[in-house]
Amino acid sequence: MRNLIVVVIASLFFATTAFAADSGCEAKAVDKNGKALAGAAKAASIKKCEKDATAAPSCDSKAIDKNGKPLAGAAKAASIKKCEADAKK
Repeated sequence: MRNLIVVVIASLFFATTAFAADSGCEAKAVDKNGKALAGAAKAASIKKCEKDATAAPSCDSKAIDKNGKPLAGAAKAASIKKCEADAKK
């Protein structure tokens, strides 16, 4: 009986943690007027948010010039775009 209670409590904890991770992108799924998206638009927005969340830190940190200084503007955007394209291969 004690093992069952421990399993139930643990599963509730992990379910809450998983839901909290998804709610960040779901909360950002709004249109330009601040209204919540629905259907395919919401799914696409969440998918893009999750992709950006996983790809951005690694590609953003790689956007440096040959002297080790961070890139800015168009050079940074081009570097990130190339990094993401290389990651998809």
